[in-house]
Amino acid sequence: MRYFPLTDSEREEIKKFLGIKDTKELFSDIPKDKSYFSMNDIPSALTEDQLLEKFKELAKKNKYSNYLSFLGAGAYNHFIPEVVNYLISKGELSTPYTPYQAEVSQGSLQGIFEYQTMIAMLTGMDVSNSSLYDGGTAAAEGVLLALRKSKKNRILIASNLHPEYIEIIHTYIQNLNFEAEFIEFDKETGKIDLSQLKEKIDENCGGFIFQSPNFLGVIEETKTISDITLSKEIYSIQVTAEAMSLAFLTPAAENGVDIIVGEAQSFGIPIGFGGPYLGFIGAKKEFLRQMPGRIVGQTLDTKGRKGYVLTLSTREQHIKREKATSNICSNQALCALRAAIYLSTMGQKGLKEISKTNHLNTAYFVKEASKLSNISIKYKKDFYNEVVLEIKNNKVEDFITKLEEKNIIAGVPLKYFYSDFENSILINFTEIHKKKDIDKLINAIGEIE
Repeated sequence: MRYFPLTDSEREEIKKFLGIKDTKELFSDIPKDKSYFSMNDIPSALTEDQLLEKFKELAKKNKYSNYLSFLGAGAYNHFIPEVVNYLISKGELSTPYTPYQAEVSQGSLQGIFEYQTMIAMLTGMDVSNSSLYDGGTAAAEGVLLALRKSKKNRILIASNLHPEYIEIIHTYIQNLNFEAEFIEFDKETGKIDLSQLKEKIDENCGGFIFQSPNFLGVIEETKTISDITLSKEIYSIQVTAEAMSLAFLTPAAENGVDIIVGEAQSFGIPIGFGGPYLGFIGAKKEFLRQMPGRIVGQTLDTKGRKGYVLTLSTREQHIKREKATSNICSNQALCALRAAIYLSTMGQKGLKEISKTNHLNTAYFVKEASKLSNISIKYKKDFYNEVVLEIKNNKVEDFITKLEEKNIIAGVPLKYFYSDFENSILINFTEIHKKKDIDKLINAIGEIE
């Protein structure tokens, strides 16, 4: 049965009421050449085989495969085993939705439970939820979580936190009764100014959010930061934009972090023109009742059989209503399940090997690039898989263009985010970069005059 929102007679009645003869009159403020376009240029329909051939022709124009990319800055290209794509494409796995009737959604609930467990294991935290939209909104939810729990109205933000994450946090809190203040970072080390952090904490402060590895690729002194926040009785919130680092660095919980949030796109989710992404959050047990989203638990039924239940759901569409801790509505279960499949496929050993390779590739580049005279590495230690490259003899635009001519996409210009990084780019390395790829980059940089 087809559904028509309005009948012809109803349309005529509306037009009569509005005093118009034609619906186009409603759009009279829009210039005619911009409101209704000619349909004459639309080609006739193609048969299926003709359409496939047309797409093949268009695909040949895509030169992506000819380029060697070293882009990062929050979106990381990792190898994804084909088994991940195969399993997630199965009908019973590719159609998860919000488990409104949780008891009959055992498959979805188990997938969410396994994902939560893996994130908790990687971060060392007591609890993890089923997922958030992306790293930026996860950071904002982490801030709100700390402010709710502390009942304070002021948050401190590290200035070397991902700039886009900072904008999202601002969007979340700008119309609430919360204040935000920045903690600057040391330009020489790329790390947070710990003395300034100590000075700016007061009785109205609910927490401090920082990123490690930070936006400049530098690993922060997380344990020291947590010791400072703990001594001042405020919460520490760590952001991790490159989830692969979780398998390489000391878990957040072991460093005394209260809340960890970030982006899990690196776990089997391809980069696809801006999405989808997968925000994650983990926290100490004391935050359980304030966690956003939903938490799935494992239990036994009356016959002693294992089962999964929606243990906590704090969003406004369920019983929390106006007392909801978050308006996160989409389940994100498909991305969370994909991440769970990836992590299961890699296992503990495989994940450690990949994360280590990311760092070793970066270390190799730093060692070899340090021999070049036309560039320098700004932070030569305490990096994970991103470093800041300073250009000496060229403008950033010219430097990037010259590398693009050699089919190399070098990195992200930092002047987009920091005025005092005019001639710097952020460059990333993952396990997909082979030694010959890094050597090609180094040789190409060395040839630039």
